[in-house]
Amino acid sequence: MNDTTSNQDKVIITENLTKKFGHFTAVDHISFEVKKGEIFGFLGANGAGKTTAMRMLCGLSIPTSGKGTVAGYDIFKQPEMVKRSIGYMSQKFSLYEDLKVWENIELFGGIYGMNDKEIAQKTDELMKTLDFENERDKLVKSLPLGFKQKLAFSVSIFHNPQVVFLDEPTGGVDPITRRKFWELIYAAAASGITVFVTTHYMDEAEYCDRVSIMVDGKIEALDSPENLKKTFNATSMDGVFQQLARKAKRVDS
Repeated sequence: MNDTTSNQDKVIITENLTKKFGHFTAVDHISFEVKKGEIFGFLGANGAGKTTAMRMLCGLSIPTSGKGTVAGYDIFKQPEMVKRSIGYMSQKFSLYEDLKVWENIELFGGIYGMNDKEIAQKTDELMKTLDFENERDKLVKSLPLGFKQKLAFSVSIFHNPQVVFLDEPTGGVDPITRRKFWELIYAAAASGITVFVTTHYMDEAEYCDRVSIMVDGKIEALDSPENLKKTFNATSMDGVFQQLARKAKRVDS
C-alpha cells in the first residue's frame, strides 16, 4: 500500500494531525487514510474532537502540528485549494430558505466556479434525478425536511468534488427519510466521490465501509463495522461505541 499508484487512490491522508487550544489538545496525533469512493464514518461522543478534526480537513482550521492532505492538497499550505475540491453539508440546513430551489442550485454552482451552461444542464438533470420538476420554482423554506436534505446533499456534490464532508447530515430526520438519504450517499460513492460522514446514529455506522471512533481527541478504533463488532464482541455498532465511549474522561472540546 506504499506504492505511488495506491497513494493516488487515497483522497485523505493524515499523519499525527494535532490541534491545540492553549494547553488543551482537542485532536491528539491522529493518523488515518481514506480511499477514493469510500464511505468513511467518523464517530465520537460530544467533546471527542471530531468536529475540530473535520474543520482542519476542510481547510477551515490550521493544524497545530502533523501532516494532512485532502484531494491531493496540503491542508497547511493549500487550504483554499482544499475548499475548492470538496463538498460540505452540515446538520444545520445550509441552503438559502428564501430562494427558490433552482436559484439555490445556480448560486452554489457559481460559487463552485461552474459556467452558466454547465449549471443549466446539470440543474435539469438534477431535477429529474430527484423527481423535483414540480418543486423547481418553490421557495426552499416551503419544502418538507426530507426534500431539503436531499437537495442540500445534491448541491454539496453538484460540482462533482473528490470528497464530500457530511457533518451529522440526518439529525432530526425520521428513519425512513434517513434510509433514503443514505441511498443518495451510496450513489455518490459509486460514482467515485469519497464520503466522510459524522453521525450520532449508530445504525448509520453500519452503512459505512470503515468507521473511526474518537475518544478524548484520539482515534481508539478504526476498521470495518463487521471487524469492529468482532473485535469488541458486540452485536451492533452501538455496542462497540458504548464500550469505547466509557473510556472518555473529558466532556468538552
